[in-house]
Amino acid sequence: MKYDSISAEKQTNRNRVYQLVYQQGSISKPEIATRLGISLPTVIQNVKNLQQEGLLKEGGVMESTGGRKAVSITYEKNARFAIGTDITRNHISIVLINLAGEIIESIKIEKLYENTPAYYLEMVQLIKQLIVVSGIREDVILGAGFSIPGILARNGQMLIYSHVLQVSALQCSTIGRGLPYPTELSNDANAAGIAETWQCKSQENAAYLSLSDYVGGAIFLNNELYLGENQRGGEFGHMTLVRDGLPCYCGRKGCVDAYCSAQVLSRHTGGNLGAFFEGLRTGDKSLQIVWDQYLSYLTTAINNLVVPFDCKVILGGYLGEYLEPYIDEIRRSVAEVTTFWGNEDYITACTYKREASAVGAALLFVRPFIKQL
Repeated sequence: MKYDSISAEKQTNRNRVYQLVYQQGSISKPEIATRLGISLPTVIQNVKNLQQEGLLKEGGVMESTGGRKAVSITYEKNARFAIGTDITRNHISIVLINLAGEIIESIKIEKLYENTPAYYLEMVQLIKQLIVVSGIREDVILGAGFSIPGILARNGQMLIYSHVLQVSALQCSTIGRGLPYPTELSNDANAAGIAETWQCKSQENAAYLSLSDYVGGAIFLNNELYLGENQRGGEFGHMTLVRDGLPCYCGRKGCVDAYCSAQVLSRHTGGNLGAFFEGLRTGDKSLQIVWDQYLSYLTTAINNLVVPFDCKVILGGYLGEYLEPYIDEIRRSVAEVTTFWGNEDYITACTYKREASAVGAALLFVRPFIKQL
């Protein structure tokens, strides 16, 4: 029992050292000892072991605070990798990321979704091709995550139902058949939210609003994704915005999705969202009218998140790529209608302008690796 206790303590120290280095990015050994409240020799031994495993490495010399300059310790971001695949009705996007969440390789193809063995086989072959192109060994790949629109089982191994894809009771093992590593499913908006909050390590609470061809979202409380009692947490697209309003694809009327999806804008430029914002930038008056109307509904939707959650609101999805120049306008619009207002900066555009859902799906395997090393 005493031996087990000592072993557990060593494992705990190992985990804490690695996690702190990961969180800080660069830190000295004396600072690690001070932050964690453990002895410097213990830190030195753990750092040495982690260096031998290729997980930590020495960085540059840090600024002196008096006396000899300390050498920084950083994590090896290319020690492990993960795969993320975003499955939509019309596309397949695949990314290979490292431990920093950086995209190493990616591929996106137009492919109409089909619940057939041939579809999944083609997707798996694309993943395998991406690995070959990257030159990365399979034994350093942590797993493959799949982002998909719909309601999932809590264990991430079954898609219960997807209205968008018109499929139900779809097993993760069916999608990833033939891959030699662990697989897991994630709701597409949740996955994108995971990617966004991953880059904001100090942000404990956030609401992610996904403005793609469909509106979705994700809620993060105390750095944890809130899924709700029935895995439906963050389904912002189906909040009622206008009672008895426009029809929504879900069968109801007046949902946020009917007024705030990217299609509300892109249908005015032949389905090309980029063309809409280019026209808006160059002063197309007809598109300006559309944007002003869209913004009025988006403002209400954002306010309905700001008031109950009182946290950072991240705007992403397909629109996220184009919203940066309009963030101040959006903030002012929300400020005019909200009851409580403080720091306007808590409404932001997303960091990942593209492939956020695929990155988030891959991060499903990075987080447990870091936490349970």
